[in-house]
Amino acid sequence: MSAAFRVARFFDSTEDLPMRRFPIAGSSLLFAILLALPLASAQDADNAESVQDPVDDAADVETGIDIEVPGGEIVVLGKRDRNLQRASAQAIAVLSAEDIARTGEGDIAGALGRVTGLSVVGGGFVYVRGLGDRYSAALLNGLPLPSPEPLRRAVPLDLFPTDVIASSLVQKTYSPNYAGEFGGGVINLTTQAVPDAPFFSASVGITGDTETTGQLGYQYSGSDTDWTGYDDGSRRTPSALRDFLASGQRLSAGTIDAARIARQFARSSNALVQHNDRIEPNFSGSISGGTSRDLADGRLGLIATAGFGNRWRTRDNVQQTPGSADLSVVDKDYREVASENRVVANALVGLGYEFGSHRLRWTSLYIHDTLKRASLSEGVQNNQRTGQDFREQGTAWYERELLNTQLNASFRFDPLSLDVRAGYAKSGRDAPYEMNFGYSRSNREGNPYGSYFLNRLDNGQTGFARVAFSELDETLWSAGADLSTRTLGDSVLTAGVDIADTRRDSARREFQVVAPSSLPNAVAMFRPDYLLGAAVIDYYGIGLIETTESDPAFAAQLRTRAGYLQLQTALREELELNVGARYERGEQDVWPKQVFSGFTNSGALTRLSENYVLPAATLTWKFHDTMQLRLNASRTIARPQFRELMFQAYFDPESNRSYRGNPLLVDSEFTNAEARYEWYFSREERFSLAGFWKQIHRPIEAFTGFNDNTPVTSYANAPQATLYGAEIEATKFFGLERFAGLPLLASRQLVMAGNYTFSQSKLEVSPNDVVAVFGTAAQPATNFFVDGSPLAGQSDHLVNLQFGLESNSRLSQQTLLLSYGSDRVTSRGAAGLPDIYESPGLTVDIVVREGFELFGQDLELKLEGRNLLRRGYREFQERDGNRVFYNRYDIGTNFSISVSAKF
Repeated sequence: MSAAFRVARFFDSTEDLPMRRFPIAGSSLLFAILLALPLASAQDADNAESVQDPVDDAADVETGIDIEVPGGEIVVLGKRDRNLQRASAQAIAVLSAEDIARTGEGDIAGALGRVTGLSVVGGGFVYVRGLGDRYSAALLNGLPLPSPEPLRRAVPLDLFPTDVIASSLVQKTYSPNYAGEFGGGVINLTTQAVPDAPFFSASVGITGDTETTGQLGYQYSGSDTDWTGYDDGSRRTPSALRDFLASGQRLSAGTIDAARIARQFARSSNALVQHNDRIEPNFSGSISGGTSRDLADGRLGLIATAGFGNRWRTRDNVQQTPGSADLSVVDKDYREVASENRVVANALVGLGYEFGSHRLRWTSLYIHDTLKRASLSEGVQNNQRTGQDFREQGTAWYERELLNTQLNASFRFDPLSLDVRAGYAKSGRDAPYEMNFGYSRSNREGNPYGSYFLNRLDNGQTGFARVAFSELDETLWSAGADLSTRTLGDSVLTAGVDIADTRRDSARREFQVVAPSSLPNAVAMFRPDYLLGAAVIDYYGIGLIETTESDPAFAAQLRTRAGYLQLQTALREELELNVGARYERGEQDVWPKQVFSGFTNSGALTRLSENYVLPAATLTWKFHDTMQLRLNASRTIARPQFRELMFQAYFDPESNRSYRGNPLLVDSEFTNAEARYEWYFSREERFSLAGFWKQIHRPIEAFTGFNDNTPVTSYANAPQATLYGAEIEATKFFGLERFAGLPLLASRQLVMAGNYTFSQSKLEVSPNDVVAVFGTAAQPATNFFVDGSPLAGQSDHLVNLQFGLESNSRLSQQTLLLSYGSDRVTSRGAAGLPDIYESPGLTVDIVVREGFELFGQDLELKLEGRNLLRRGYREFQERDGNRVFYNRYDIGTNFSISVSAKF
């Protein structure tokens, strides 16, 4: 944030500083390079064999890529050229540990963003082919994961550091061994396995970015242990509030001493926003180790890893709302500066035992992720309360935690094989003392208090004070078994069962402080902790109301029971068929909890109970030694997420928007088809071209309305949508021996990889279609959706390019990474207004990895530069050349340096 938001004291005036703009290069060069890449790949194979081994059918060497999936473990054996993507019966993409390291990403979400057709949206949620995170599933070693996010049932993948993940598999075509919720695809993460030899490694790193590090930011003191991500108890629920919550009484009944509760809310440690003149750099560190021991009948292995990271991010954000249908008038026009301190701690322990052809594997994973946020904003509201300036501040603490433990077992009794898995996972989110205060000042002439900001605690007319406490807990039990047998020659028949039981409890209690009209202006100027001090509350009779009294707590449950049958067979030597079907029963319930004695809640409950038969078939024609063609067709579903069904208000700091669920949502149903051509012309080198088509019945789409001039997003089932597109991907290695006169180049190879996804989607809405939204009568679908509009989250164009130099003899890699995403819808606009879009644009990164020796110890140095073109974030509505920005801020360029050692 080079142009600092100059508020040295809370009541100083704010200087209006323009946002910076940086020119962004066009995407035509990307497309030209990408189209040229397959042509380069078509060169004579001899050109590559100096670097890559030729295809050798006699080889029988294990590749080392080991992925746990439902339906059995996939281990690639045979010639090194036969990678998992080629051998699999489905269309998949695999990121090995080396692939992840080459991207230099610190979390698995960033690494997956380099995969064909995948994009990462807000907070680490991965979209497959432009379909929202609700249409994709995340698995850990073949078992589902719970989410600590109130808004989603999907788990944010930026929670997973790359250090704990051995490989990642993305499957885009459906097969019955996976759960039926497979609209876009499934992402399966596999943790480290039994090590071949003892090892110990450690790494430390430091990072910073041009918008945050060394710049002005904001913070609040909190507790002494905040830097660890763990509160020292300072944020525990205050005694008066705890007694009130346990009483079962309502504040509106008038029997509760509201002043006693209000007195314990604000303190200087949690309510006073302070400026930090120079935000410190980020730091991180990790250690990992493993060992194995041969026993009489097998091998026992242990692996463990732990990591810690502390980083800051400051956003200088423009936030607007429209004031007219043509967007020529801006109503709310605010500038907010928010500083976020994110602290992540993680640990993984794995124990494996291999005996004969059998294997047992126990894995436990712990992730603790905390976000501490302080913000200060100032602006005007032109359509309402004109002649006033507004200043708002917020402090918050969001603490997320994930604990997962699981057991996987594989038994091989030729021709039978049995795979069994079971897991328990628990996630939670705690957000105490989410505090927001609003002040205003009159800019009319003759006002004696015109130069001062006042908070008269009158529900936003001149000010407000709101305090919220929220808590979420989710547990997930899951188990499955798969029995396979070889029959009719090389055919494999597999039968399996899966069960899963997810339970979520969510509570949010928000309180608004109110004062009588007699509150003096001199008192209304007090800073937040003085304004809500005990003396002021008692003397002026300040009270409290609960804004979440109608439905303060919800519970949700999803139970699935499934069985499947799948056959993989060779119709002819070059023609393979994978066919099967899955029967899946799902029961999903969401209901408001009875919190208050003798008080009936809103009745905003949901019960969905559906049975599905989901067929799938993939035909693979291996018409050449290095080429094959796949055809796939399937039926799948997508269920509403818990948060989308809960009729409960929630503010998301990531998107700066409030959300409320719709209990009337129903399941979406998919019909899928895909054709894919694949060419594996050398080891690790490939070219593929695919076309896909999806028809979605009742897709779930977000729409945005306004509540007191504040945008609120909810959800509804659109009638129908169609998605279609094409993907192209290529990876090629070039030997540089021809540069014998340049030793620095002659010992290296050039790595070129690229992928491009073109997709188109459109909603199909007719005048007779209706939409069900809780709290209103059935309405015409045209009130919410426009026929022909694209699906939310879908970019027409996604491009990833990778150019690198790698040494053939030692660790030395220099990689340039380019990513481009075209504009995509984030939410439907309110009635009469256009849709809201975001613009990912072009980002350019560089990653350098270099091995060296110091005092006899092998070390690795990694240097990273992210977002070198300083691409900013833009979320906007546009009409007739007019734009309104819901969020607009600069991201800046991020630089990092880390050193790791393996002993």
